[in-house]
Amino acid sequence: MLDWSRIGSFFDFGAVYFTTQLLRCAMISYAVAGVVMLGRTLFYKKIFFKGMLWALFLPTLFLGRLKMFYENKLVFQATWRLTSAAMNWIWVDRLYMAGIVVAAVCIFGKRFRVYRFVAGLDAVFLEGASVRVTDMNVTPFTVGLIRHKIVLPKIMLERCSLKELQMVIEHERTHIRLLHLWYALAWDALRCLFWVNPFFTIYQKEFRSDMEDICDRVCIQNSGQAAHTYGLFLLKALRLLRFERVELPTVAAYAGEREFTEIKKRMEKIAGFCPYRKGTCVGMAAAAAFLLAFLFFGIQANSYARCNETEEITIGSFDGETKIVSYDTKKLRQMISYDDRYVYVDQKPFDDFLRQKNAKGDIWIVFGGFYKLPGIGGAADACIYENSFSGGDLYERFYEKNGRLRIPYDSIRENWEIKLLKWL
Repeated sequence: MLDWSRIGSFFDFGAVYFTTQLLRCAMISYAVAGVVMLGRTLFYKKIFFKGMLWALFLPTLFLGRLKMFYENKLVFQATWRLTSAAMNWIWVDRLYMAGIVVAAVCIFGKRFRVYRFVAGLDAVFLEGASVRVTDMNVTPFTVGLIRHKIVLPKIMLERCSLKELQMVIEHERTHIRLLHLWYALAWDALRCLFWVNPFFTIYQKEFRSDMEDICDRVCIQNSGQAAHTYGLFLLKALRLLRFERVELPTVAAYAGEREFTEIKKRMEKIAGFCPYRKGTCVGMAAAAAFLLAFLFFGIQANSYARCNETEEITIGSFDGETKIVSYDTKKLRQMISYDDRYVYVDQKPFDDFLRQKNAKGDIWIVFGGFYKLPGIGGAADACIYENSFSGGDLYERFYEKNGRLRIPYDSIRENWEIKLLKWL
């Protein structure tokens, strides 16, 4: 029969484990947000560089297991209260997980509604592309990460020339080629996971604006047309869509839903367009990718693994209440060893050790095992050591000629719950 209490305990552990990490990541993301916005201010004319700065948020998702949170004294002191709250107050963890669920429902619910809306639109072929047409006065946009669907308002099909429509379709295709739809998905995922950081919502407009500016520059250069021609068509499109405008939730497409001031800024950037060297941009992208890879490698090398093996040995006793006799692994290793099936104990020195410690009752030997993070999660194998091994059948069965006791045990490593815990 299914044990719901154990399942509930497992989910509570998951909440503690992930909340502890995500709170640390969210805290660091505040500093990253400051760096990104400072970079955008100092290099406001460097369109491509500004766009690449947003990639700095990606590594923040993997910073929660850094060893510095435990081994660096200053970092430990600065973050311990946050770590302690996540480890000891289960309501904090449940609240954080609930916040992620609510944010995901709100953000990805909008995406789902737009996908359903687009799926019900009629498709037409325009310049070799399948385009969805809507009667709603919305700016062109694209949905779908794999099977892309470009959506155009009917009024643009009726009043724009074929050359102008080609420009619109090429703009959307550029977003697809530059992987902007995937970047927007990653941004929304970070908004959900780091919902306690409001800057992910506040800066969403700047993020999309930078992606739009990059797309504009690429389209202008690839089209071979003058920048003012591109800008004039943008103004024409806005005039067409101005009347009876209907708001549509912005999704992975960059539909250009901005206020007048944002449109003005975009037009100013288009007017100031200067041709760029593609080789330089490719080199910048390669350097950014190398830097990210270096950061990820550095983070991985300085983080605790998802499952950390331990060779510690602990001795406990139970005589009405559980007590720790010793966790001096170095000393205990002189008397105790183990393999996959047996624990080997040098009986005489171990009995003397127990008498010195005044250990009474059942003696437990806990050994091996693993942990997720220091103080969070883990399991170990164990066996019981009984003084009755000094004689009788048990003595004959487990006593070895070299003066050791060989105690069999059933390892927990094959337990499905333990396997799931290690994988988590």
